[in-house]
Amino acid sequence: MVKQSIWWLYRMGLKKLLSKSQIVQPISGKIQEVEPSGPDTEDEKYISWLKEHPCALASFHQMMKPAKGKQIVVFLDYDGTLSPIVNDPNRAFMTDPMRSALNDVARRFPTAIISGRSRDKVYAFVKLDDVYYAGSHGMDIMGPPLQVKYHHDKYQINAQDEKGKEFTIFQPAQEYLPSIEKMLKELKTRTCNITGAFVEDNRFCISVHYRHVLEEDYEALEQIVWSVLSDYPCFHMTRGKKVMEIRPSIKWNKGDALEYLLDTLGFSNSSNVLPFYLGDDKTDEDAFKVFIQNSIY
Repeated sequence: MVKQSIWWLYRMGLKKLLSKSQIVQPISGKIQEVEPSGPDTEDEKYISWLKEHPCALASFHQMMKPAKGKQIVVFLDYDGTLSPIVNDPNRAFMTDPMRSALNDVARRFPTAIISGRSRDKVYAFVKLDDVYYAGSHGMDIMGPPLQVKYHHDKYQINAQDEKGKEFTIFQPAQEYLPSIEKMLKELKTRTCNITGAFVEDNRFCISVHYRHVLEEDYEALEQIVWSVLSDYPCFHMTRGKKVMEIRPSIKWNKGDALEYLLDTLGFSNSSNVLPFYLGDDKTDEDAFKVFIQNSIY
């Protein structure tokens, strides 16, 4: 039953990634989806892409063999993985079957969602208390209660929810909040005349969505973002699917969040742990690099 639930998460999360209409070019400046010129061209591009990105589903049972006798820890992106990519970011809802599968996995294995969204937004979408949540690309983590002093303790506090459950809030970019609030107001004001532009407050980062922006307006929108950013040297811009994101320039990303959670869960440098990470966007590569750099995983 547990393996079936993990397989189901893989199946649903990879369904869009392997869809022929969702093949994405390597990020280089503006992100664009490939527009095939015909059925033959589309098939050729899909087959070529699959050679470099083999389907995990085809090797799922083989992938599960190393899990025997080990503690599985599950890490997941949200948008495009647990929910579909939608036109309105505020309506990226999970399906009931996906929530059920996630709940089944979280009851058996430590499970965390690491998203670029604010932590509160992801929790509002997921609504499961057995899951750990890391928002703002890992800059706002709700993790397990710490039993020992952690080396980042100045950024974290212990708290309790309404049910008395203990947890730790870790926020390594707290000092940047005043600047983020100023940028947020400026961006909303300066982009209000660009049809389709949507500036989203994700607590420790700002997302400027352009999925509905006309192609001829994109350059103007990008110039506004760069103009605002130029007044804040302690921030930088990253890109995702039809979104520009402004983030504090600190050494912290989804990979660091993954390592923090493994550490606080008691699995750091353990040969008996097998972490899984499922994600579909450029920022998830920071988490994938952790597995590459740490051969123990």
